Amino acid sequence: MSTDTATEPDPFDAIVDAPFDAALSERYLVYALSTITARSLPDLRDGLKPVHRRLLWAMRQLKLNPNDAFKKSARVVGDVIGKYHPHGDASVYDAMVRLAQDFSLRYPLVEGQGNFGNIDGDNAAAYRYTEARLTRTAIQLMAGLDEGTVDFVPTYNGEEEEPEIFPGLFPNLLANGASGIAVGMATNIPSHNVAEIIDAALLLIDNPHAEHAELMQLFHGPDFPTGGLLAESAATISAAYETGRGSLRVRGRFSTGREADGSWETSGIERLGGGQWQLVISEIPYMLQKGKLIEQVAQLIADKKLPILEDVRDESDEQIRLVFVPKSRNVDPELLKESLYKLTDLETRFGLNLNVLDAGRTPGVLSLKLVLQEWIKSQIDILIRRSRHRLEKIASRIELLDGYIIAYLNLDRIIEIIRTEDEPKPVMMAEFGLTDRQAEAILNMRLRSLRKLEEMELRRERDELLAEKDELEKLLESPARQRTRLKRDLATLRKDYAEDTVLGRRRTTIAEAAPAVEFSMDAMIEKAPVTVILSAKGWVRGASGHEPEGKEFKFKEGDGPAFALHAQTTDKLLIACDNGRFYTLGCDKLPSARGFGEPVRTMLDIDAGAEIVALLVYRPKAQLLLASNQGRGFAAEADELLAETRKGRGVMTTKPGVKLAVVREIPAEHDHVAVVGDNRKLVLFSLEELPVLAKGQGVTLQRYRDGGLADATTLKLDEGLSWKMGGETGRTRTESDMQLWKVARGAAGRLPPTGFPRDNHF
Repeated sequence: MSTDTATEPDPFDAIVDAPFDAALSERYLVYALSTITARSLPDLRDGLKPVHRRLLWAMRQLKLNPNDAFKKSARVVGDVIGKYHPHGDASVYDAMVRLAQDFSLRYPLVEGQGNFGNIDGDNAAAYRYTEARLTRTAIQLMAGLDEGTVDFVPTYNGEEEEPEIFPGLFPNLLANGASGIAVGMATNIPSHNVAEIIDAALLLIDNPHAEHAELMQLFHGPDFPTGGLLAESAATISAAYETGRGSLRVRGRFSTGREADGSWETSGIERLGGGQWQLVISEIPYMLQKGKLIEQVAQLIADKKLPILEDVRDESDEQIRLVFVPKSRNVDPELLKESLYKLTDLETRFGLNLNVLDAGRTPGVLSLKLVLQEWIKSQIDILIRRSRHRLEKIASRIELLDGYIIAYLNLDRIIEIIRTEDEPKPVMMAEFGLTDRQAEAILNMRLRSLRKLEEMELRRERDELLAEKDELEKLLESPARQRTRLKRDLATLRKDYAEDTVLGRRRTTIAEAAPAVEFSMDAMIEKAPVTVILSAKGWVRGASGHEPEGKEFKFKEGDGPAFALHAQTTDKLLIACDNGRFYTLGCDKLPSARGFGEPVRTMLDIDAGAEIVALLVYRPKAQLLLASNQGRGFAAEADELLAETRKGRGVMTTKPGVKLAVVREIPAEHDHVAVVGDNRKLVLFSLEELPVLAKGQGVTLQRYRDGGLADATTLKLDEGLSWKMGGETGRTRTESDMQLWKVARGAAGRLPPTGFPRDNHF
């Protein structure tokens, strides 16, 4: 064994015996903190995450100023991942692309040349094809980096330095917003109007104790890059910004364009010839891809879930223009708008979450007032640091100017010393009381500087610097002066983003939504007659029009007719099964009658062993007579029988051997119930004795010694009981005097009138 090998430490000595959960939680905590403080949450002071800050810093180092030439995006991405941000090139380029998209950022920080993606959802071209440079806004955000305003920290490998934050006066956090998901927390901040942010900040500088309500009179809420409408009340918006959390409804804008005065036309209705019209959308909600919205609407049309809409067309160029063509000119435009808001992402919710890192790198959800107060505090701090740095520069320059002036006053002696002395510097310092820097500067002067005019310029520069020094010292001593200076700087910045500028004009309209037009999806179904056919084996279909009664329909082999009735496409069908459950099926959803239809069990979750005993059209406020094979029953409100889901609704409680046998609609004029048993006994009793229940077994209708209930119906006693005669004549027979059979509910009854059908069915 060699000596080197013997002295090497055993790697197993470094293994620490620790509980797995403790080791995992400790390491996960480090990862979580890193994600929160150095990746996902923006800094309150400049509103940037590290990747964005490093991107802009790298572009500044490459001198990509607004007036300079563009450079390839690949160059920027390479510098960023090589020097400052050791992550994937795709993630860095994606961040850069977003900074350049005017539909993602309210005030873009990067100006792109080439394909940087579009609002349809198409991706940007690869970074070898695109070029970029900084915008004026980015320069304003970085203003003061060379003036000692912020600390610089070493990069990940210690080779370079990068700023901790950007000191510029542009209020980027609120102006451009941010979104990110960290570990255990997230942030989602919308963009806002810079003029409104500055107005609110100026109010707080003047009156630090201003109430939240006063701020909200100047600060009106989000101003998204893509415009749209904020359909919330002022109270809802104010409450969200008071707590830092809230949910805000954002809608697309129905409009045919801007009016002459710059305001939007608000109806969105474009009139065509002959009374025809179409709806036009000019703006869509923030972060919604236009292509996805069109797909949604097209799918609704294909699925017939929006039958009042005929077509959707994308006629966009640089300006969004989506055209919605109604089914007919009689469609209510407001109904179509509300339908689109309800069924598509034309109305979305923006979850406000003002979670940011403060000056101490601590995450927290802050109110609007706190965010502005902290930002003002940081800007005052930057102002103080800039002033101190400038004072140091002034002191350094005045020191040199004093040396130059001494040299001019004693020019001949200075020249003599330089010509005659081997080491003139110490001699000059001793004779004229010069500092080392002053003597060095005099020795480095050019001969052309020895003109008389230069001396006058030096004295004028010195006087100006002394005056500036005096101002800066007063500024540092007086918090009131600091606030005044900040207000003046903010007012200057506001001019670039004023309401009358293209960049500063508010894009999102704050408009509380009018009460929604109450509508059901049924209101959008086109009304048309339909014949509903349900076979014995449970195949259902809908034939257009009302087919004649008695018409024979074709069925699959081994199948046959069970139910056929007339309805409208706007009707709902009630399907009752012998297990006591009722199911609801819309007539508009029936398959075509060109084939044999579809099994009703594919549309509804009907139990495998259950048999369908009734099919009828739902009539609002109607009552139904329900009776089991054991002779119990009750009346049920039709409105209570409608089922919201495929699973149906349990109405009659059944048990083994007991089944729902009869379901009949009770006409309004009927006043009595007739029940006949398998034993061919008939009983009549008043309808008032039949309870109206929502659910249950019901009460005894007729008593039996053997067998059970055969049929039950309702009638008007004065008109008597009618039944159809057998044979091909189709005649009806009526027994007008039914007093013999009228007894109390639950009686055994007596044999029916002569000629009553042998199958014991009414």
